[in-house]
Amino acid sequence: MEAQNRFHQALQPLKRLSSYISRGLIAASYPLQGIYYFLRHPAYYPLFLGRLLPLSIISFLVYTILFMFAFLPQYAFLAIFHGWGAWINAVVLVLGEGLVIIQGLFEGFFVDECRVDVFDATLIDQGLEHLVVPHRLLFPDAPNSVKKLGKPTSAAVYQPWSLIQIVELIVFLPLNLIPKVGVPAFIIITGARLGTFAHYRWFELRGLTKKERKQEIRSRMWEYTWFGTVAMILELIPILSFFFLLTSTTGAALWAAKLERQARGELHSSGPTITPASAPAQQGDPHEHGPDEPPPPYVDNPV
Repeated sequence: MEAQNRFHQALQPLKRLSSYISRGLIAASYPLQGIYYFLRHPAYYPLFLGRLLPLSIISFLVYTILFMFAFLPQYAFLAIFHGWGAWINAVVLVLGEGLVIIQGLFEGFFVDECRVDVFDATLIDQGLEHLVVPHRLLFPDAPNSVKKLGKPTSAAVYQPWSLIQIVELIVFLPLNLIPKVGVPAFIIITGARLGTFAHYRWFELRGLTKKERKQEIRSRMWEYTWFGTVAMILELIPILSFFFLLTSTTGAALWAAKLERQARGELHSSGPTITPASAPAQQGDPHEHGPDEPPPPYVDNPV
């Protein structure tokens, strides 16, 4: 019996390692699941084509200019220290510089509302309409979840515009100058910050306080790091970065839906759990218009 107990104790580190690997891989898969889910739902396409396609063209111009004028000088400098592998660091360095410019100029001001729509529509598709109803008007007879979305009745933010995040991107860009480990370190460190915002909208819908949000982020910090790392890699892809912003948002909503089902006991939970979501205090009465009148249209109609 004692030998058996020692054997189980000896296995504990391996079990913990296996748990960390499993949780990290599952979280990292959600941005990829989001791509598959988004592509299989044509109702989401107008959200990208109508709002973000022009920004994708602008991002293409930003990256074109950077690669024409900034890539070769940086590659020449890095080649002194890195040799043949300098092109990898130079490419990631230029992509990071482009991401800083794009985030600073466009992402926080033009993209966030679109990401809210994608997140809310995915929750509706996943049977979590009760989370969305207290925070925005919905058209129940609409043919799909995107067309159901009406005007928000409370603050609708997917990811708050963060000067700290942009400053961190700038501060950590020099990591790409370090041979071999610099590029992975840059992506993981900046991805960890990005991952902590993945469920900001979900926390809002549940009416969590700032303290409660921090507690939930701490409980899943390992998972958010790997979700954010994969999302960051996708965001670094030129031209398609805005498209991947939406697909990663879809993945975050799919993850939130799974956590909600786990909280209700519909799925076996193998990770940190949450308290069941209760409808927060309603910020506005979706029926304050006349009983025989349709809800007022959303001023920024997603379609």
